[in-house]
Amino acid sequence: MKFQRQSKEAVDVNLTPLIDVVFLLLIFFMVSTTFTKETHLAIDLPEADGEKAVAQNVEFLEIVISSSGDFTVNEKTLVNNTIEVLKSAIEKASDSNNKLPMIITADGQTPHQAVVTAMDAAGQLGFVSLKITTQKPQQDN
Repeated sequence: MKFQRQSKEAVDVNLTPLIDVVFLLLIFFMVSTTFTKETHLAIDLPEADGEKAVAQNVEFLEIVISSSGDFTVNEKTLVNNTIEVLKSAIEKASDSNNKLPMIITADGQTPHQAVVTAMDAAGQLGFVSLKITTQKPQQDN
């Protein structure tokens, strides 16, 4: 007996749905990705006449205060502006060494309370060497 052979159709995979899914995933990840943006405080220093301090190669602690009163201790921004958080950050940055000189850099528009808070925190922790940065007044010609 002779059986008729059935012809086999070529099996191929349709890649169109796969490509559609890959493009949708690509769009999803592009839209949902957040990019970190490095921010630096823009400081407009207050003006004062006086001699420039001699720069020394000594380790120091720097507190930067923005015009809105936000604190940064050694280039690390604090989560809030309370004196407890500021004292904790100062202790951590100085390794509890209150002999380090401290420099307070405040914007010219900074609320006076923020500068006093920084000075108060330094005083409570026993820091005695404290400097405040300024810039020379601009001469009008």
